[in-house]
Amino acid sequence: MPQQVVIIGAVALGPKAACRFKRLSPDSKVVMLDRDMRISYGGCGIPYFVSGEVSEVTALQSTAFHMVRSPEFFNEVKDVDARPQTEAIAIDRAAKTVTARHLPTGREEKIPYDKLVIATGSSPRKLPIAGLDLPGVHAVNNLEAAEAIKNAVAAGSVGSVAIIGSGFIGLEMAVAFADMWGLDVTVIELFDQILPGVTSPTLAGMAQKHMEEKGVAFRLAEQVKAIEGDGKAERVVTDKGTVEADLVIVSVGVVPNDALARDCGLEVSPRGGIVVDEHMRTSDPDIYAGGDCIVVKNLVTGQPMYLPLGSMANRQGRVIGDNLAGGDSVFHGVVGSWCVKLFDLGAAGTGLTLAAAKRAGIDAVSTHVTAVDRAHFYPEHALMSLELVAERGTRRVLGLQGLSANGDAVVGKVNTVAAMLPYAPKVADVSNVEVAYSPPFAAAMDILNTVANVADNILSGKNSGITVNEFGEIWKLADLGDAYILDCRETLQGEPLVQKHPGRWHNIPQGQLRHRLAEVPRDKKIVLMCNTGARSYEALITLAHMGFEQVVSVEGGMAAVNAAGIDV
Repeated sequence: MPQQVVIIGAVALGPKAACRFKRLSPDSKVVMLDRDMRISYGGCGIPYFVSGEVSEVTALQSTAFHMVRSPEFFNEVKDVDARPQTEAIAIDRAAKTVTARHLPTGREEKIPYDKLVIATGSSPRKLPIAGLDLPGVHAVNNLEAAEAIKNAVAAGSVGSVAIIGSGFIGLEMAVAFADMWGLDVTVIELFDQILPGVTSPTLAGMAQKHMEEKGVAFRLAEQVKAIEGDGKAERVVTDKGTVEADLVIVSVGVVPNDALARDCGLEVSPRGGIVVDEHMRTSDPDIYAGGDCIVVKNLVTGQPMYLPLGSMANRQGRVIGDNLAGGDSVFHGVVGSWCVKLFDLGAAGTGLTLAAAKRAGIDAVSTHVTAVDRAHFYPEHALMSLELVAERGTRRVLGLQGLSANGDAVVGKVNTVAAMLPYAPKVADVSNVEVAYSPPFAAAMDILNTVANVADNILSGKNSGITVNEFGEIWKLADLGDAYILDCRETLQGEPLVQKHPGRWHNIPQGQLRHRLAEVPRDKKIVLMCNTGARSYEALITLAHMGFEQVVSVEGGMAAVNAAGIDV
């Protein structure tokens, strides 16, 4: 039976739900409202438009067959009544109407619905500071902002940029300004690491070092107090100083646009976001919601979470489209997968970090491995760093994060674990997971299997590791305290550091260790080092077997130490 469906929001989820529903119920009518002039675009592509890698803004609105998803496109090609510059201002659930206001004219009308979809998205989080309204201060929230930013840079009026926030969009914008435009870029972050909340301090430090090598400056653990300037943005003032900037990007996260739902009595999370079930229904069975305005179930913790991602909105849109037409599709939840390109480095992750696991009350460990991402003898290979998070006792895998110069490769590892996480895999499952192998693409013992094997050794008490950041803290000590640094690499690699740091750095190749035990002190904490951690693990086994009680291996070895920028 034909229905009238009203969809509030036309960026990601709204168009997907509308088009899916119309394919299943061609005789039904769909009215799609959005307050902006331009609709149905890929907002995650904005940094690449600003950089110039995407040359025209219409490319972010185009289909794969180069048709611009304009209101006319939806009206003529999809038979969807798309109404831009039209804001939904009220929902009357009893009368089943939406009050809409046409913004250019102020004209209001009540639009009846049989089913309603709320896809109102999110808004940039606003800092409680002065100067946000100065010219030259931008959030990266729509195509108009994207054009304004690019036009300012292209006009030659910008020499320096301050970016407030080091999440995905903030860092992608930093890359765009520094790499493609050659601007002086400073990233200001409240937390003491970049990518806070999604990756470990170790991996964050590696990514930061890479970006610094490309010219991006970072001001971490600084709180922004104000943006100042004479008629336009000229500087950002923090609790630790001032950053001069001709352009300021504020990218400190988003908040769900849930006011419409809250005002009409739908259930909304106390922390923000509309509450929906697995069918994407709200507390009103005739109203669905999805995308950036809802909370979803975290399939690792079982708790609700907020995860604004365009990919998720598209998948939810299809589920809603099915169910509008009488289907029974479900969206079970998320494990929290992400990836980002930072100059020549790809970063990705899924599930929980160690810190997130601890916040959730889970007794967990994290294992770090840095190794080549394909056969070591294949000429074209790169180092990859992976960190696997697992629960003690149950050995349940909770998450995986990684970095690599070959971004597609690290995303592939993360995607493998992401597909497993909803089913509560154990460390042994990842140790033995089957992946495609050929020397140009992977090692015979894939790094994904390796990181799980190392986790197994740690959980079994066969290995004891410290992170490169922990090693860095030891190395800063003037006399190293009770630590004894033992390089297990061959003399050719280890001896130069012995000469550089006499009395602080010691070298016994792993193959000679059993015959030179008398040189190793038993009253100190032995900190073992090799290239990637493999030989230091073998050395740890040897020393533990011979009765040494204070022995640890530096996870990732010198490869990780160098990537993190720790100067030895």
